[in-house]
Amino acid sequence: MTKPGFFKRLKALSLQQKKLFAVALCQRMQPNYQLFAEVCQFGNATVLETLQQLLWQSLYDNKLKLNLEAQINKLEENTPEPEDFDVYGVYPALDAVVALSSYLGALQSKIEDDITNISKLSSATVANYVEALIGDDFTNESALDDAVYAHPMMQQERELQASLLEIIEENPEPSAEFIKALRKEIVQDGVSNIGISLADNAES
Repeated sequence: MTKPGFFKRLKALSLQQKKLFAVALCQRMQPNYQLFAEVCQFGNATVLETLQQLLWQSLYDNKLKLNLEAQINKLEENTPEPEDFDVYGVYPALDAVVALSSYLGALQSKIEDDITNISKLSSATVANYVEALIGDDFTNESALDDAVYAHPMMQQERELQASLLEIIEENPEPSAEFIKALRKEIVQDGVSNIGISLADNAES
């Protein structure tokens, strides 16, 4: 018997599992913002890093109460406007902020679908990056879409999300130890969804 489709399985997770899945994907997008902030001297990457740490902690520490409005405002202050920058890196950096904002907004509105949609946002970041890499080689949009889908980076994103989903499915009630171990693995890997590596920063 084959498993149901990816998104059907994702939506079947408990709220706690969905939150863990989304926080893990947000973590993988962090280096995209960090590198952009360093190169373009924009924003404060520490704001995103601190929020990310709080989100992980909130998954196993029931006493931790996030001021969602204040955190959303902090993200807005560190959100880059693409038209202000002449580098592609602004787009994946923006996506990293949008992912966190979407997560906080979902907590605020209690709309679970907004949490699972972070999966699509992460995939879209990769798809747009791949298209920027190879787009000039194609005049046919359908052929470009096929090439983006078949690109190793896109395949890697799909495989990673599938693997993450499977791990979380196997842990219906994620323990603090499980959550901390998953966070440590992603942080130490230090590679973003588009292959940006800040491993030295992550290990310090």
